Amino acid sequence: MMTGFKAYSVHLLTATGAVLAMLAMLAAVEGKWDLMFLWLVVAFVVDGIDGPLARRYGVRTNAPIIDGVLLDLIIDYLTYVFIPAYALFASGLLPGWTGWVVIIVITYTSALYFSDTRMKTKDNSFSGFPACWNQVVIVIFALKPDFWISLILVVVLALAMFFPLKFIHPVRTERWRWLSLPMALAWTFFAGWAAWVDFHPESWAHWGLIVTTIYLMGAGIAQQLIPATGRLKHRGS
Repeated sequence: MMTGFKAYSVHLLTATGAVLAMLAMLAAVEGKWDLMFLWLVVAFVVDGIDGPLARRYGVRTNAPIIDGVLLDLIIDYLTYVFIPAYALFASGLLPGWTGWVVIIVITYTSALYFSDTRMKTKDNSFSGFPACWNQVVIVIFALKPDFWISLILVVVLALAMFFPLKFIHPVRTERWRWLSLPMALAWTFFAGWAAWVDFHPESWAHWGLIVTTIYLMGAGIAQQLIPATGRLKHRGS
């Protein structure tokens, strides 16, 4: 009985992401981008811990009434895709027609990707860019590049969803996890820091965001280029 209680408690934890998404959206509507990203960072933390807890307590077996995968996907679409896309559009960082292109491209392609049955690889990584627009958009807010750069970046990443490019899951991808997990934790810290100081241009948080984002976005592709050896190669086959 206690096992079932713990399993359903994990679902309740996951569902808090919907509340965090609403709080982030309310902040976004008011143009409080720093507060919006702080709520999204909290949602990112919840998303990072509920998966391991779900596997530990066997939610599929012990709490089968609720579909944890579906629940997680719904919340992820809100916090990873929908709200960051709105922020890019409403902030004016991509003016005029470019804002419309970005918000349509992000939401449309991400909906297709989230329903793609081939999105997971054998080693628990992602095939194609996993629609982590929250990571991309916060860097755009921090650096404020020319809108053409942001537009091209969005289009390239949207296309990358549908190519056989590997992107790691920092917790579930075993290869380089000793580095990937600390990088994900560091990204969370720098993202929260950058939002806390309202993306102050002299904040060192920006550099931390750049380094950790580049790693998290590029590690999987690097693994494709560098063949695995030994035990990990055997387990991934």
